[in-house]
Amino acid sequence: MENITNYQGVNKKISCLGCDRENGKINLGDIVKSKYFDAHQDYEIPIPGFIIISSRRHILSVDQFTKREQVDFIKFFIKIRKALRKVLKIKVVYLIQEEDTSHHFHLWILPRYSWMGKKFGQKIESVRPIMLYAKKNFATKKDLIKVNKSVIKLKKILNK
Repeated sequence: MENITNYQGVNKKISCLGCDRENGKINLGDIVKSKYFDAHQDYEIPIPGFIIISSRRHILSVDQFTKREQVDFIKFFIKIRKALRKVLKIKVVYLIQEEDTSHHFHLWILPRYSWMGKKFGQKIESVRPIMLYAKKNFATKKDLIKVNKSVIKLKKILNK
């Protein structure tokens, strides 16, 4: 068991973030599901449009995808990326996938807003400082409303 704190400051004990999300024990920022994957607002970092695509079954790597999951994943990812561009006007994203986690396979889709480059630079090493900054500074009521509005907008277009 591990403790995790969401971007609203709520602390929960989890066994596996992916399994607990899939079983409905954790529900924050859910946007859309496919047969094999789900997309949700990042649970911990309050950056509008910071979307995580997770496998619905407990696997850790793309090389564990079945043939059907492979096809579903690319279609699902493209659908989400198009929505980010259209609805939230996000022009550039960083894609990050880690395999050294106890959670399900997940792909981070981190939007690159202009404030990020100005404050932290344009390289991959800027990601961690951006996340820490957002976690510390964007937990205000005003910022959480922005995050929640982005989730609602994405849900509306992606669940048609």
